[in-house]
Amino acid sequence: MSSPAASNPVHIDLDETDQAIIALLRNDGRMAYRAIARELDIAENTVRARVRRMEESNAMRVVAVTDIGAAGYSMLLAIGVQVEGRAPEKVARELAAIDEVFSVNVVVGAQDIEILVVARDQAHLNELISTRLGGIAGVRRLTPALALDVLKNQPDWVPFHDA
Repeated sequence: MSSPAASNPVHIDLDETDQAIIALLRNDGRMAYRAIARELDIAENTVRARVRRMEESNAMRVVAVTDIGAAGYSMLLAIGVQVEGRAPEKVARELAAIDEVFSVNVVVGAQDIEILVVARDQAHLNELISTRLGGIAGVRRLTPALALDVLKNQPDWVPFHDA
């Protein structure tokens, strides 16, 4: 059951203390409220109330992010997907159901869909591209690009606007 605030978030302005709490939680999402309070020299109840207020207003969420290397994947690929004979949105929904696909975007440009996928090794990649991705009805062409070096992957990025 969700609270009324969760279903109808209210815009809140984030002050320096809110920003400092967010920065600490970005660094360690499991940091205890007591440790945050000590770090910022404020009361633990203040931290608890501010985190709750930011979560209820959808200004912040604390989420787990999987380290793909620790999960056993050694390859990261961006793959462009050209679609033929089927709506790109329908193909995109099928692609999104594949565990190794962790980002799906219907786009305008040379490709109809862009996806990010992970693979354990070359054999897994071959099976993934040739059978699972390529076997989806409507997939005309896959254009994979293997990431040689990931310079930035920031899953916790959120734009903050000063009011």
